[in-house]
Amino acid sequence: MKRFGAWLGGVALLALAACGESNAPLPAITAADVDGAAIIAADRRPDIWISHGRTYSEQRYSPLKLVNDTNVKDLGLAWTSELDTNRGMESTPIVIDGVMYVTSAWSVVYAYNAKTGERLWKFDPEVDKSRGVSACCDVVNRGVAIWQGNVFVGTIDGRLIALDTKTGAKKWDVVTVDQSKPYTITGAPRVIKGNVIIGNGGAEFGVRGYITAYSAADGKQVWRFFTTPNPTKTADGAASDKVFAEKANETWGDTGEWTESGGGGTAWDGMAYDPDLDIMYVGIGNGSPWNQRLRDPAAKDNLFLSSILAIKPETGEYVWHYQTTPGETWDYTATQPLMLAELKIDGKDRKVVMQAPKNGFFYVIDRKTGELISADKYQDNVNWATHVDLKTGRPVEAANARYESPQSALQIPGPLGSHNWHPMAFSPDTGLVYIPAHTLPTIYANMENFRYRPGAWNTGTDFAAAALPTAMAERIAAGAASKGQLVAWDPIAKKPRWVVDYPNAWNGGVLATGGNLVFQGALDGRFRAYDAAKGGEPLWQFDTQYPALSGPISYEIDGEQYIAVTAGWGTALPLAGGTGNRDGAARMGASVMGRVLVYKIGGAAKLEPNYPFVPDPVPTAEDFGSAAVVEHGKELYFNNCMVCHGDSVQSGGIVTDLRWSGVPATKDGFAEVVIDGKYASSGMASFKQKLAPEDVEAIRAYIVNRSNEDAAAIKAAAQPPK
Repeated sequence: MKRFGAWLGGVALLALAACGESNAPLPAITAADVDGAAIIAADRRPDIWISHGRTYSEQRYSPLKLVNDTNVKDLGLAWTSELDTNRGMESTPIVIDGVMYVTSAWSVVYAYNAKTGERLWKFDPEVDKSRGVSACCDVVNRGVAIWQGNVFVGTIDGRLIALDTKTGAKKWDVVTVDQSKPYTITGAPRVIKGNVIIGNGGAEFGVRGYITAYSAADGKQVWRFFTTPNPTKTADGAASDKVFAEKANETWGDTGEWTESGGGGTAWDGMAYDPDLDIMYVGIGNGSPWNQRLRDPAAKDNLFLSSILAIKPETGEYVWHYQTTPGETWDYTATQPLMLAELKIDGKDRKVVMQAPKNGFFYVIDRKTGELISADKYQDNVNWATHVDLKTGRPVEAANARYESPQSALQIPGPLGSHNWHPMAFSPDTGLVYIPAHTLPTIYANMENFRYRPGAWNTGTDFAAAALPTAMAERIAAGAASKGQLVAWDPIAKKPRWVVDYPNAWNGGVLATGGNLVFQGALDGRFRAYDAAKGGEPLWQFDTQYPALSGPISYEIDGEQYIAVTAGWGTALPLAGGTGNRDGAARMGASVMGRVLVYKIGGAAKLEPNYPFVPDPVPTAEDFGSAAVVEHGKELYFNNCMVCHGDSVQSGGIVTDLRWSGVPATKDGFAEVVIDGKYASSGMASFKQKLAPEDVEAIRAYIVNRSNEDAAAIKAAAQPPK
């Protein structure tokens, strides 16, 4: 009995030791060692960041605590490097074995020594820059994936490329889309069970969305899941065929613009994976056109638009779906970041998937079954729906939310959502989800005489309606309502624990850490750290000179913890919003290069000023054209040019400010650019297939009119008071 007792005690000690080892740190690995097991064990190697959201759960939480709420005030710049382009920065870096892998606009990939900032290599996929006209929201890229010595990147022209992690040499390159159509890729790939999984964008222009898996070894296609039906409602030989026949085909009518446009439903960002259930979760985007009255007059639910889709990563087999916005008509995508967590709800442990999509409601869903657990407004000013009915899972829409009258009232949110691509974070220490939220209202109006135009903006909503004199009160209200927030959301109590208000919308992605910190960049050019439990005033901030909007990360090398983020001027709101949405005209201009910014305690590197030249307000020509021509030009400008050249021709500083450039000076010179594609190699594609010569001349009349208006106003403001 004594011997048995001793043996039993030894077994117990071994068992305890084994339990202790389950959370013990693991040996260091290289990029060649990254596989599913390594990503699953990410918490046992907290010094590296080896997947887009650090773990398959996409929580964007780093357990590192060498930088914490007591010493963050001593954080300083360790190193910085320019990223060779002035366009938007949205990349989340990956760090392993002392090397950082990061992307910039135009899908360019860089490798750096993560401790010193020495550039190791650069890979440029040499995208045809005329493809930039098909990128609704700037030619951005959100990062790479690493797997067994390969770096995978999606490109703005729809390719998926594998590179060698050591040299940046290309291993394979596959085209994932029909490049004759306006598809793009801006999202980061994920690798699960040896499959590189990627979606695409382009719903605004008229495409049919899908998700595809490719073999990490050789780039061969493994499966494809379409997210909208074949317009003929016949099979495509895809993983989605069975579920479309059983569930989705009947949710679309037999007529409408979707039969030409493809219906949309592009999966351009959010993904997560549960290795225990072997289910991956993908966020699906908006309809094409947005306006359901035009897209599908039958006004059905239109699966799988604006849905969270659960599928098997090896086969693409459908498991379940939940549609956040049935029959969406506002560009309310559900592509926003997804994250997995385990929460105690009503006394029970629940494995959940969580999302704060564009529509303003925060969803908690059982990730095994798709059962809706809760859906609550994370911003109380959301007015398109009053609530979500938990019995049906459907939103209860407000009157005229679908803009069925000639013009809708001011609506919150607008097409940029209450939350967009900016990554949110979850801290298991506080139990809070940190949401980069904002209020950006819009005026939706039905576009009369809409016709589908291949490759053009095909929203079916009239952007120019917001500029009508009859909308003046709504425009003023929209400006007053616009703001940004960092919302610390309690998913169990279903309400904010704390909120930080910003004067500007469109603030950056979030990182939560074990040091009781939350990091976020902002549109005002500041990168800040907050107390994760309490919020309040920032514990630390740094002038990044222009916005650090990407998802920050943290890693550790040689006993020092680093915080890294990319910064630059660009992305959707700055590109389309113009100077009126920014904090200081001195921070604008096409000469600003993006940067990687890396911080550590005691960092003493200096950030050299990179403020660009601001052109003098000199009009390029005298006003011409009748009032009717100028008004027609305004309508055409808003529906073709605004998203790149800014609201009311107020450039966001990333592309040419047409008010002060020489381009609109003459009819022939303007036509050379807009019709003949003179600057196509720089990203200004020809609009020959979309605009007639008389339309182009009307747009020029409107631009010249605006330049003279603004020059006169600037000159008057500069006069000393009498």
